[in-house]
Amino acid sequence: MSMFFSPSPQKRLQLQISERRLLIAAGDIVAVIAAVLIALRIWTIVARYRFTLDFILAQGGWFVVLLALWLLLASANDFYDLSISARRGRMMRRLLIITAQTWVVYVLVFFFSPPGALPRLFIIYYGVASFILIALWRLSRPFLVGWVSQPRRTLIVGADWSASVLLEAMRDYAEADYDVRGIITLNGDDIGTMVNGVPVLGTGRDLMNFVQRDRISELIITAIHNLPGEAFQAIMDAYEHGITIMPMSLVYEGITGRVPVEHVNEDWAVVLLPIKNSDGAFDPYPVLKRVADILFSLVGLAVFAVLLPFIALVMKLDSPGSIFYTQERIGRNGVFFRVYKLRSMIPDAEAKTGAVFSRQGDPRVTRVGRFMRKTRLDEVPQLYNVLRGDMSLIGPRPERPEHVVRLQEKIPFYRTRLIVRPGLTGWAQVRYDYGATDEDALIKLQYDLYYIRHQSLVLDVNILLRTVGKVLSMSGV
Repeated sequence: MSMFFSPSPQKRLQLQISERRLLIAAGDIVAVIAAVLIALRIWTIVARYRFTLDFILAQGGWFVVLLALWLLLASANDFYDLSISARRGRMMRRLLIITAQTWVVYVLVFFFSPPGALPRLFIIYYGVASFILIALWRLSRPFLVGWVSQPRRTLIVGADWSASVLLEAMRDYAEADYDVRGIITLNGDDIGTMVNGVPVLGTGRDLMNFVQRDRISELIITAIHNLPGEAFQAIMDAYEHGITIMPMSLVYEGITGRVPVEHVNEDWAVVLLPIKNSDGAFDPYPVLKRVADILFSLVGLAVFAVLLPFIALVMKLDSPGSIFYTQERIGRNGVFFRVYKLRSMIPDAEAKTGAVFSRQGDPRVTRVGRFMRKTRLDEVPQLYNVLRGDMSLIGPRPERPEHVVRLQEKIPFYRTRLIVRPGLTGWAQVRYDYGATDEDALIKLQYDLYYIRHQSLVLDVNILLRTVGKVLSMSGV
């Protein structure tokens, strides 16, 4: 029997995915605040201060700073992905990583602060207390509020290939959060068959019977524009009874962080329209992003200029050829520009092959080049492109014209990624391993389009933190 299909419905309140994440985050926030209080209490005991309300208020900044740091690091480490939250082992490992990152950040700030400005052991007290409290909350959550763990009972309307793709995504990313009771077919030919282990129950005229029998909370529609009249009417009846109606593309996007471009059919708005307010109000995000691009690129280029002589010497000792390498890329609105990189391959690496994707273990990469790619040091000269405005710090990676011409013929909406400035790093780079095939390009496009639809300063900071993590772990190409 399918992991999605259980024989008897239960009467617990069911939360939507976004509501589950908010509730989990609320518990974490309470735990962080309690951990700060515990750390302050230990601090007063060790330092022999009086633990009074005035002392707590005087140290109120710690609540704001540590709570903000927690939310940033938790978001950057996917701590609110339900696929991680549902697996205790993965959750505990991720919590340990976040605690260690908190200590590293504090040590760096402590090192550059004036002597005596920060308490030495306070962050140790906080780290231990927050780890214990958050672990207890996450591990005991199903027992504290049992309805939170109740999967959301769902019917999928449409037995096409989109249903199969959605079921696979649910297994990979939200296994414990959906109880798919069955599939409603639109043509009646496949009743009694199974799609990825989930039974096809009936047609549109049977929909309300199954909704009432199984106490369904949500209908997921895979074919918004091709619904027969009886299916459409049944969906409207379910909506009037308070059932949530969701397009397959939005559910897929919410649980994977990707836009399923190959499954949206005529629903082009899911791909092209960003998730933003449409009231015409001034949006400060583009201005703030450009200011951040200029400031970061100026600082980064200054540091790079100091290190460049040593980098150049090591590169020359390793292999002959130039230090820098330029390549034509396509930027915003299809404008061509030249991107600057440190050379990581042997000279004339594509003389015989032409434009091809690099791959893991590529023999054309030099020894120093392998290190630079793992640490992404070879990409640093692109800060000049960021300063010029060809690129941004965050955005879809710029692609070569030869690849764009080929990929836009094979992948729907591929040129959509050109409506924003390309980036030095992006959502696809921090969420997906290096890709060397057209199939990888499709998955990375799904991530890129998710970024375009949801771009914000919070998401940009999330990506920057993830990028730092990848650099420190040397998990580049």
